Amino acid sequence: MRKPDLHSPQISRLASILTLFVLLSLTWIMWSGYFTSMLLFLGLVSCALCIWLALRMRFFDDYLFSMPVGMGLLGYWIWLLREVIASSLAVTRIVLSPRLPISPRIARIRAGSDHPYDQVLFANSITLTPGTLSMDLDDGVITVHSLTEDGMRDLLSGEMNRRVTALRRK
Repeated sequence: MRKPDLHSPQISRLASILTLFVLLSLTWIMWSGYFTSMLLFLGLVSCALCIWLALRMRFFDDYLFSMPVGMGLLGYWIWLLREVIASSLAVTRIVLSPRLPISPRIARIRAGSDHPYDQVLFANSITLTPGTLSMDLDDGVITVHSLTEDGMRDLLSGEMNRRVTALRRK
């Protein structure tokens, strides 16, 4: 008997559907906070309806949904959370300083990956980090505004770009 190919499009599509269903269900439960049978049933129906609509829109047929889900993504989120906290503290110090020591910068940064999902993840991660803003994403080049020269230097060092690109390889 032949082993199933775990990288086949059908298995990948099913994994994407199940991943979205689990994420929607967990989100429903966390935001609801109620565990009555009626609300759990309504949450199940809502999640199923969302999956049905996504299937009707051919959401899973597109390669854009091929997000790298796994421990690497969890590690990236933890790293990004630390970066967000550190940047928040830095921006708070700048805003509360009587001299307001800002040095705005704009730069164009080429994403390390050609995959559209990775480029969007990189651009959104930049915007999530206080003091930086992704202004445009065009052909893998992100135009970024930074509140300070140090913030731009951190982005240009390429650590975030490297981490996002590494997610695809794991």
